[in-house]
Amino acid sequence: MSLKSNLHNLKEKYKGKKMAPAFNAIHTFLYAPNETTHSGSHVRVVDDLKRTMNTVIMALVPVLLFGIFNAGYQHYAAVDAANGVIRQASIFGNFLTWENFIMGAWTVLPLVIVSYAVGLAVEFLFAVIKGHEVEEGYLVTGMLVPLIVPIDTPLWMLAVAVVFGVVIGKEVFGGTGMNILNPALTIRAFLFFAYPTWMSGDKVWVHQAVDLAGGPDAISGETILGYLAQGKGAEMSYSVADMFFGFIPGSVGETSTILILLGGLFLIFSKIASWRIMVSAVAGALVMGLIFNGVVDAGWITETSKFYGLMSFAFWQHLIVGGLAFGIVYMATDPVTGAQTNRGKWVYGFFIGFISVLIRVFNPAYPEGVFLAILLMNVFAPTIDHYVIRGNINRRLKRAKNATILPKDSEGKTQELKAETV
Repeated sequence: MSLKSNLHNLKEKYKGKKMAPAFNAIHTFLYAPNETTHSGSHVRVVDDLKRTMNTVIMALVPVLLFGIFNAGYQHYAAVDAANGVIRQASIFGNFLTWENFIMGAWTVLPLVIVSYAVGLAVEFLFAVIKGHEVEEGYLVTGMLVPLIVPIDTPLWMLAVAVVFGVVIGKEVFGGTGMNILNPALTIRAFLFFAYPTWMSGDKVWVHQAVDLAGGPDAISGETILGYLAQGKGAEMSYSVADMFFGFIPGSVGETSTILILLGGLFLIFSKIASWRIMVSAVAGALVMGLIFNGVVDAGWITETSKFYGLMSFAFWQHLIVGGLAFGIVYMATDPVTGAQTNRGKWVYGFFIGFISVLIRVFNPAYPEGVFLAILLMNVFAPTIDHYVIRGNINRRLKRAKNATILPKDSEGKTQELKAETV
């Protein structure tokens, strides 16, 4: 008997019982259900929730693979730097190597496994307790979480954060489609506030930097934003090409702007993500960066200011460092927690980019602000939509008031009547 038949038999055996949602989830995840409807209207489509989630995962896979190679590359580059040797990245020379892949896979894949195992366990538990079907929403969240954390995040710490994020960030609101906060960013925020020393600094972004700290073989992995926040921009050895292609330290999946850009285009053409949010968020980040550059050019702050490094950073380069690009493409565009109206998406996205750079500059202790900006705008997204819809209604009422109706009277003459509003 095939696996599909066995799963179908288990599904029928436990039908109506507590464990039914668990067997149903495994069955429908692997196979199309052995059920057909015989009445009612039928719409033939292929874009159900599971396929939508799988499309987003497909857009994330190249970023994950690059992150694996980059994790190994950054480790060996930091070891070389500690010995006085500065590496120049070469894709086919010293980046896409088995040495880097094995090192990266050894550190990144456990994060992915723990994220999915713990998150799906919580999803199954709530489905069994509440008696509803297991929702596929965590398929994307489970992939996002390991891509937005430092490489050496302890697995137990990640597990605790995942439980918090899924329960508090989603299940208490009713599950997938009902949450007001992005679950992946809720997990990231929990880690940031509960374990700040593991989420910032010059050690957590490179594998084994924390373990080797204070010893003779100590290595460093300061990010570009970290250098700028400390006023050490002149000490950086990274080129613009390194920033764009991703040969820099950072969270696992946030470094390669070019792959994130390609993933964003894929999501736009597959009609999964909103291009309005992406474009407006980029515009907001550029505007805020231009304002800061203008403040520096006007001489309002000098090199003695602790904000000078990030304020003087070229406005457009904010888009190719840190997690800004990743957040804009993969998390700001979440269709559940983002704005729903077209005009609201422009406002929502613009403020995400604007506030991200603002927090990045004025929070030198942790020079990154995209996840806080997105969470903040998640909260305001319903309000934005409310005022957009209210504005649309008011404009329609105004047009209705000014409309003129010309009915014919009994004598064939016309008279003007102002339309009454409802």
